[in-house]
Amino acid sequence: MKPSHIRRTIFVSQVVEEITEIWCQWRRQKLPLYLFLAMCFNLLVAPLVYAATGEQLSRSQSWGLGLLGLVTLGLSIYLFFVMFVPEKF
Repeated sequence: MKPSHIRRTIFVSQVVEEITEIWCQWRRQKLPLYLFLAMCFNLLVAPLVYAATGEQLSRSQSWGLGLLGLVTLGLSIYLFFVMFVPEKF
């Protein structure tokens, strides 16, 4: 085997090992998963905010405004459940 092929095989095995480790721990650590999903959802929201403002806001401001909206929505849902189902908390 060529040395470059061996290095590539080692690299692929390390990547697969890391993915397996992340897959096994995702149930214990949900916050990073939720943050990742929120950022992915913001990829859809930010262009809508950017288009709705008639390009008066920059892309970074649209990204921040979309993220702020998602956080506000999440807190509203959380507080709604805390008020009406306090036994769980």
